[in-house]
Amino acid sequence: MAKTIFERLHAGETIAHSDPDFVLVHEACSETTAGLIAYNKETDMQASRILLSGILGREIPESTFVAKPFHINYGKKLCLGHNIYINMNCTMLDLGGITIEDDVLIAPNVSISSEGHPIEPELRGHLFGKSVHISRGAWLGMGATILPGVTIGRHAVVAAGAVVTSDVPDNAIVAGIPARIIKMIESKTSP
Repeated sequence: MAKTIFERLHAGETIAHSDPDFVLVHEACSETTAGLIAYNKETDMQASRILLSGILGREIPESTFVAKPFHINYGKKLCLGHNIYINMNCTMLDLGGITIEDDVLIAPNVSISSEGHPIEPELRGHLFGKSVHISRGAWLGMGATILPGVTIGRHAVVAAGAVVTSDVPDNAIVAGIPARIIKMIESKTSP
């Protein structure tokens, strides 16, 4: 059985915008945008949770909070754990898949992208997906950018404004463009 374009993107395949199924991506993203307009206008917490759960296609745990405005392009490949706090004006491009585990803190204006374009000029009109994984207890500082294919380790800290282009180990603090380890956290608690 042939994979859908969404399964192909999630699997890391590079797909041309001229692919006959690419219109399905545009349609799905337009549907998500319509749902987000309603979500970002809603003032009731429970109604907001129901709206966002509908966009994501799965229930959001009661302990997880997503501040508004919130921006995603697809939503169906965004998995949120328990006890997550996502502050305002965050953007998540999730066609390649984004998993955010329990106890994660995300500051305002953070961008997470699980999709991108090849650097070769003749292929730039193509799109690829590479999943992003934010591990339990991580903290992403204000304005941080997480690029496709990155895993942020358990209890790691990404400094404000950092651009993360490669995996971050557990208990590391990274900063800069591109982000580099500046310190390791010696935790007094168990992982």
